[in-house]
Amino acid sequence: MSHGLIESAFAGEIDLADAAPEIEAAIAELDQGKQRVAEKIDGEWKVNGWLMKAILLYFRLRKSETIDMGPFEYHDKIPLKRNLAGQEVRVVPPGMVRYGAFCEPGVIVMPGYVNIGARVGAGTMVDTWATVGSCAQIGRRVHLSGGVGIGGVLEPPGARPVIIEDDAFIGSRSIVVEGALIEEGAVLGANTVIAGNTPIIDVTGPEPVEYRGRVPAGAIAVPGTRAKQFPAGTYQLSCALIIGHRSDATSEKTSLNEYLREVGVSV
Repeated sequence: MSHGLIESAFAGEIDLADAAPEIEAAIAELDQGKQRVAEKIDGEWKVNGWLMKAILLYFRLRKSETIDMGPFEYHDKIPLKRNLAGQEVRVVPPGMVRYGAFCEPGVIVMPGYVNIGARVGAGTMVDTWATVGSCAQIGRRVHLSGGVGIGGVLEPPGARPVIIEDDAFIGSRSIVVEGALIEEGAVLGANTVIAGNTPIIDVTGPEPVEYRGRVPAGAIAVPGTRAKQFPAGTYQLSCALIIGHRSDATSEKTSLNEYLREVGVSV
């Protein structure tokens, strides 16, 4: 679809009302999965910043109203996603998916939350009290364990959202924010924090290898610390440690859990 009016309205070159039909259409296409905020093209993730602008303008268009959902009442600018059965998406009360997010068939949302602009792939579990922030891209067959926090982003438009690729396993109470990338099949142990500048250190070889902003495909990462010198002394700062890598033998969830228990990783 054309998005010239969205760009012009965001820049203040035309009135918001003049771009309203195009903004509404963009959010509807996000909701239906016809558009996505970020997509992998030729092995690289490309961000469609104009869709972030559309979401920001959509907030300006909308007025807060009371939303009745059975015994629940909400007061918000954005409605909740509807026709979940028709989309083959299971949402357990009081979990919710906001309009403008897209869930592929087979997604299960326990009492968690999926925000506008996010996309969740087929067969993924959003477990109890896990949150998927605005525009986050969650792949297929991913497990977001209880209390996982996936950060969102809308500003600045064009900033990379958090991306969790296919078959990743995110352990309980882990946090992934600031556009961090968890690559295909990677595992985060419980309470692992990955931000855009978190040192992620592979300690499985003879020499450490450090990454920033991404956990490589198939890596198993856990919380760690490393020493850093300050004028007042040496202190331990948070990092993540890659202590192993998945193999064909740990591709299935049951065998993965057994392996993680063997190496002492809490999930």
